[in-house]
Amino acid sequence: MSHKIFITGGSGYVGAMLADQFAKRDDVSAICILDKEPETDITRNNVNKNKITFLHSNTSDESWQDKLKEFAPDVVVHTAWQIRHMYGKEKTEWKWNVDGSDDIFDFAFNTHSVKKLIYFSTVASYGSFPDNSMSHFYKESESFRVTDYLYAEEKRIVEEHLEEKYKKAKSSGWNGQVFILRPAAITGPRGRYDRIRFGLQSALSGQLESKGVYRIIKLLTAVVPVTPKWLRQYIHEDDVTDIVALLSFNNLEGSYEVFNISPPGDVVYGKDMAKAVGKRPIRIYPWMARVAFFIFWHSTRGKVPTSPGSWKGYSYPIAVDGSKLTKQYGFNYKFESKDAFVKNEGRYKVAI
Repeated sequence: MSHKIFITGGSGYVGAMLADQFAKRDDVSAICILDKEPETDITRNNVNKNKITFLHSNTSDESWQDKLKEFAPDVVVHTAWQIRHMYGKEKTEWKWNVDGSDDIFDFAFNTHSVKKLIYFSTVASYGSFPDNSMSHFYKESESFRVTDYLYAEEKRIVEEHLEEKYKKAKSSGWNGQVFILRPAAITGPRGRYDRIRFGLQSALSGQLESKGVYRIIKLLTAVVPVTPKWLRQYIHEDDVTDIVALLSFNNLEGSYEVFNISPPGDVVYGKDMAKAVGKRPIRIYPWMARVAFFIFWHSTRGKVPTSPGSWKGYSYPIAVDGSKLTKQYGFNYKFESKDAFVKNEGRYKVAI
């Protein structure tokens, strides 16, 4: 079968990689990518550019549906998301993320050509709370919890909307498949070197600009502040694209499947993070993180992404069990969490 793929967030980290990788496949005839941001070099200069069409649009706009109906994709991959909390613009953010996702789901369930819908959710919606244990690994059967972290809350609500819409579509005769992916932190050479942006990894590794508020951040992260329950899991960017390929291009059992995607093996603790970036860890406590996040959020009006509730993710662990994908479909992760975080290996290996 020759596939036509529709990818939202096609200028983003994951969406652009998916388009880049899928364009190389002989069983993919055309790819349409949509993003509110301009197209990036990885697709603009792609050697298989003839397969890729770029639509400069927001998922919550009403300008793309007719074009996509004509395109008639059989696979829809929804990665688009305004991740950074927009200071004072929560209604706009809701429109882009929640209403935009609703529009993508409605399109998929009301377009006869669509056979598969893949949605990128998050592990953050399991909720960071003081009673979270560093030894507990959440499974897909455990419910998301309501939090005050807007990113996690919007993702939780969108998953609820997707399930409701799927049930309605199925009762109306839609017989396609839905796959929900809940990834750990995605990283790899492209994420670290080609798309340097403000975030935990770039801040602690000293990759921020030495001007303005970033100069203060660099001073504060001359050491690595670590809370008692600091814990992270990372999944390599190559594993992410391979997982989406597995779901997109194979005849698999299941109709509505949810997967945590995180490799087996050791998680990354604070001491591991410090070692990886060549700095000394220093113990802090959740209340310190909360105060610092509050100050930077309001003093920079959101330029430093320390939005309300996000301090909890720095203080209380969320570890997940990503083995269901392996047990159900035989997928084997190529990179463990620590390797994904530190090694310059994979399809986007950088010459340094």
